[in-house]
Amino acid sequence: MIRIDRTVVSDDVIEEQFVCDLARCKGACCVEGESGAPLESGEPETLASIYPAVEPYMTVEGRAAVASQGVYTVDSDGDDVTPLIAERGACAYAVFRDGVAACAIEHAYRDGVTGFQKPVSCHLYPVRITPYKQYDAVNYHAWGICKPACRLGAKLKVPVYRFLKEALQRKYGKAWYDKLCRVVATSEKKPAS
Repeated sequence: MIRIDRTVVSDDVIEEQFVCDLARCKGACCVEGESGAPLESGEPETLASIYPAVEPYMTVEGRAAVASQGVYTVDSDGDDVTPLIAERGACAYAVFRDGVAACAIEHAYRDGVTGFQKPVSCHLYPVRITPYKQYDAVNYHAWGICKPACRLGAKLKVPVYRFLKEALQRKYGKAWYDKLCRVVATSEKKPAS
């Protein structure tokens, strides 16, 4: 474990290798799971404010899910999450191009119609953040649907934290990320005991 500021980063975030391989997994993380994407404080309000700009990018089923559930919902754990399309289990904001799931929110962002890229939890995946009173636990979430990403990451020799550089900087800032890189570089230089 690596402690940086108010975070504790699991060794798996440093040691495991990962690069999304959408051609193989088809964006399954937007489709699989028991509830929608976890939302951070303030994100439900952000989704509500940008929804008119995102709606044209969504599927008919996604718009219907939002119409019936709202731009976000509360899951069985009491957490704010994105709504799901009942028939498919996909996130209401998932769109499909050539059989690959992507994010309507991110498409709107890339087209410049909103300044919100997508929920931080989506940007950070396969890292999951668990907030505690004194610190955030930054953990790697191993899931079978991501085996192609693990294989590609191993082939390219890209650790999780490097793959998620932009997302980790979005969440914790560049200074935090630079500290993480320094700690990792220092530990790699230490001789094995």
